[in-house]
Amino acid sequence: MIQEYFVKEQRTIKRIDIQSDFVIVGGGLSGVCAAISAARSGLKVVLVQDRPVLGGNASSEVRLWSLGATSHMGNNNRWSREGGLINEILLDNLKRNKEGNPLIFDTVLLEKVYEEKNIILLLNTAVYEISKKNDAEIKGIVGFCSQNSTTYSVEAPLFCDASGDGIVGFMAGASFRMGAEEGNEFDEGFAPNIEDYGNLLGHSLYFYTKEMNQPISYTAPSFAIKNAEELPRIKNYQLGDHGCRLWWVEYGGRLDTIHDSENIKFELWKVVYGIWDYIKNSGKYPEAKNLTLEWVGTIPGKRESRRFEGDFMLSQKDIVEQRDYDDAIAHGGWAMDLHPADGIYSKHSSCTQWHSKGVYQIPYRCFYSKDIKNLFLAGRIISASHVAFGSTRVMLTCALGAQAVGEAAALCFKNNWKPRDVSTNENIKLLQLELNRKGQSIPRINLIDASDKVKNATISASSNLIFNGFNNSDAWQILTFSTAQLLPLEANTSYSFNFELEALEDTILEVQFRIAAENRNFTPEKTLHLEKFHLNKGLNQITFNTEAILEQKQYAFVCLMKNEAIKVRLSNERCSAIMTVQNRINKAVSNYGKQEPPKDVAIDSFEFWTPERRPNGKNLAFSVSPSLSVFESENITNSEIRPNPNGETNVWIASKEDENPSIHFSWNEEISFKKIKLFFDCDYDHALESTLMGHPEETIPFVISNYFIEDDKAKLLKKVENNYQAINEINFDNNIITKSLTFRFLRNKQNIPVSVFKISLF
Repeated sequence: MIQEYFVKEQRTIKRIDIQSDFVIVGGGLSGVCAAISAARSGLKVVLVQDRPVLGGNASSEVRLWSLGATSHMGNNNRWSREGGLINEILLDNLKRNKEGNPLIFDTVLLEKVYEEKNIILLLNTAVYEISKKNDAEIKGIVGFCSQNSTTYSVEAPLFCDASGDGIVGFMAGASFRMGAEEGNEFDEGFAPNIEDYGNLLGHSLYFYTKEMNQPISYTAPSFAIKNAEELPRIKNYQLGDHGCRLWWVEYGGRLDTIHDSENIKFELWKVVYGIWDYIKNSGKYPEAKNLTLEWVGTIPGKRESRRFEGDFMLSQKDIVEQRDYDDAIAHGGWAMDLHPADGIYSKHSSCTQWHSKGVYQIPYRCFYSKDIKNLFLAGRIISASHVAFGSTRVMLTCALGAQAVGEAAALCFKNNWKPRDVSTNENIKLLQLELNRKGQSIPRINLIDASDKVKNATISASSNLIFNGFNNSDAWQILTFSTAQLLPLEANTSYSFNFELEALEDTILEVQFRIAAENRNFTPEKTLHLEKFHLNKGLNQITFNTEAILEQKQYAFVCLMKNEAIKVRLSNERCSAIMTVQNRINKAVSNYGKQEPPKDVAIDSFEFWTPERRPNGKNLAFSVSPSLSVFESENITNSEIRPNPNGETNVWIASKEDENPSIHFSWNEEISFKKIKLFFDCDYDHALESTLMGHPEETIPFVISNYFIEDDKAKLLKKVENNYQAINEINFDNNIITKSLTFRFLRNKQNIPVSVFKISLF
């Protein structure tokens, strides 16, 4: 028993002092990725999170799906899903949680952090004070954990603010902005009319419903709104919608989204319970009689508050023009997505989204404070204009940038640098190289890794795919949408394509040969050649010849244009770096087949050609001549791990007939190494939403599950079974000395040949 008697003095709360290498405040996806990246690179990390779970808006407290450049597979950003650590997390989540249960995603994140022995995790700990070494450097932070009544004082040479509201940067005195800039500051045509549209994006609050076996009555609380039927957004509701499909239940953009957050939350509660009252008791939703409320959010998902200024501020033209920067360390691809400040009460559309033609680079200079010398920025608070923030704010884009912050912090600590020091020419290359070794895939940054011993090897494979088309299946598809086969083609070559079609009546099919106008995206806006085929009712074989030839190697689109009187034969075969896309609609991301913005917003007009999710999205059955020899084993030695618009597939693929393919590396003399890294095809085109949206499989079908590695004496070095990850890192206790290595792969699926993007030795 503990018993203490009255004392006159004020009792002190328990205090724990911690000395660390790197302190991260904020445990959303950004904070988690920054922490794990830094910890895996050897830093002692303290991760401070003011909530009981990790994940921020992706957690079970808010339940928003995590998204990024793939944009629900509704844009032209092919093979653009975020790589590296966040991709590892998404693939773990897919394996154990393909249905998208947010509670399971909580455990995936907690496990990832828990397994890192270099991380001290402080949950339920709110930072309320900082100390400074001098005007421009932070010395430490102080936080209080309400659950164990303990104050934590943490000091470190480096800090990262991933808190969402920028509490550390704010208290440290860093320059920040809140609200929309005038259009002339960054020459942004999409900058909103503040008086009409508003200054800030609001908060959202979600609810879940559940079907019961009997009628369920509902009495609304007294504070619920009584006029839900008058809400401009109520027309958006469809019975059965719940969770983050209710993103339009938004409010607060005309208030202080930091200090008024509790008032905003209560207003959203009024709206949510009022909407449910309307659904249950208005008589307009009789199908809702057996439905009950299963869950209502207790903290809202916050979109916007402070944005801090770095040495560079990303703006609209960087995104639209896909501008390149020497210090690029991440990419984005979500639309510039702004919401009216009045949210659910607004007369405007729930959001205004304008897409770029392809992914854009995000410079490293956006990820540290221009004023506070030892403060990194991560998440939605990075250095960007309000318009650019409309794209960079989504969670997977935030997480990708945060991975770079973790790696940059490790470089700073090891070299006694400050964050700004990394931005110099040679130093930024060190960061970019380390990121690409870990799967970051920075677009249009191609660095040679001189340390990779594979560079000096002679490579041979049991087979290489010589692609001459896809075999027929029994499946057909009506050309309800214009459909294209996306293929990597050579320059100065004429191709001939053969398709089988079924015409439901005498009709005409138009076939177009298209490419992107710029060799940096997958937007097929330039038509090089078209031909019209007269089809008779019944089966037809057509041959389409590309009379126009490409001036340079690149991906091209063979487009069978919309005609609902025609079926095209499909194939069950799939192949890395080749896919079909359709000129179809995806309203969830403001894709209506073609983007046609007003002229004064300075955003491009173009068509959307997007894939379907598996098990749909099958390839067309066709043959091509000459065959495509673009999947050679030499691809394994370059630094790329996904296809590029310039026509580089960057992948080795074995022949369709090779059931147990192998690839062999040999050297003129013995080499020594301790680490092997393999990069498999995890289908970077497939959006892996973390929550609510389910997925058709628990592992990506292109990933190699089982393989063996042998040395020059046929000794088994490693046997891997049941792999589902994109990147396999194999570390040996002692140096391996050999003159050759052989990798033997087992084929997963009969309709998908074995493929490997990259193998590295260190």
